[in-house]
Amino acid sequence: MTKFMLIAGGTGGHLFPAMALAQELARRGHEVELMTDHRIDGYGGDFPANAVHIIPSATPSLRNPIKFVTGGLTILRGIVVAFRMLGKSKPNCVVGFGGYPTFPPFVAASLLGIPGILHEQNTVMGRANRALARFADMLAVSFSRTKFADERSLERVLTGNPVRDRVRLAAGTAYPVLGADGPICIVVFGGSQGAKAISDIVPAALADLPEKLRHRLQIMQQCRAEDLDRVADVYRKARINVELAAFFSDLPERMAQAHLVIARSGASTIAELSVLGRPAMLVPLPGAIDADQKNNAKMMADAGGAWIAEQATLSPQSLGTRLTDLLSDPAMLTKAATAARSLGQPRAVEKLADLAEMLSGKNILEDAR
Repeated sequence: MTKFMLIAGGTGGHLFPAMALAQELARRGHEVELMTDHRIDGYGGDFPANAVHIIPSATPSLRNPIKFVTGGLTILRGIVVAFRMLGKSKPNCVVGFGGYPTFPPFVAASLLGIPGILHEQNTVMGRANRALARFADMLAVSFSRTKFADERSLERVLTGNPVRDRVRLAAGTAYPVLGADGPICIVVFGGSQGAKAISDIVPAALADLPEKLRHRLQIMQQCRAEDLDRVADVYRKARINVELAAFFSDLPERMAQAHLVIARSGASTIAELSVLGRPAMLVPLPGAIDADQKNNAKMMADAGGAWIAEQATLSPQSLGTRLTDLLSDPAMLTKAATAARSLGQPRAVEKLADLAEMLSGKNILEDAR
């Protein structure tokens, strides 16, 4: 039996494509294990792996010498721990999905001579993946134009960004008809870990909509646990029908019901929106050094499937005005839904699994010699 070790940072943006690959490899009869960090405890309990290994990791900080040294020591400890675990597990191939928790186990795999694939979800190659490129055998990318990827002397394959099985199942749901007086379903979330700014701005913007739109709203919003009470209070005072939760395990199905999604523009969110074919108001995470979310959002907006709302200039009033225009124009939303679906790559997981099998096959042959 062929064994694969998937390596991912413990946030949804890295774990969800890894989960999709694990599901596909299991269908093909392979054994799958996962290496990640402690954050998986929040929402990774259903990860389809035979074993989950928590590896010490840290994000390097050049601004703080003390954190730089302690972070470096943690990374070294992570490499040692991963080296021992990989030596016992003996996978035929590793697949890394980015984030600094990927660094120690991917380096350890290279030291052990285990072939590895890096997968880049964003339109901008992440810093961890850039640092790991020298240890990889292959780079799988989600977009034909991926900033910084050309600078790596590494075989590159366009696979797309894998989405989970439940996303692909929900993709069969047609875009819901938005009638003149019918309900308007909006799904709001700030990424797998929530976003305070979205909880601050979006409920107030929806509460400020004209009454003829406001009474038709059906809101499903995922927000941080500490924000639930105050967000609920805004909706209650505005008499808006809302369902709130810190985490929706069935978020793909909820997105499939939506006329509009309001969210951050992480790579997994973009991939799922495009496979589902749902229009979105995207609020890129500000302050990122490489502006990866802004570039992700721009790609979708340029295709006509989304609109960008920059957080720095966003207010409840400005967002409310934009939403009033959008929700009053069903034809525009339907056109955007079609444009979003045109970007979808529902077979990305099969392409990535094919690459992993090919690379693991080479390793098996080498081991047999």
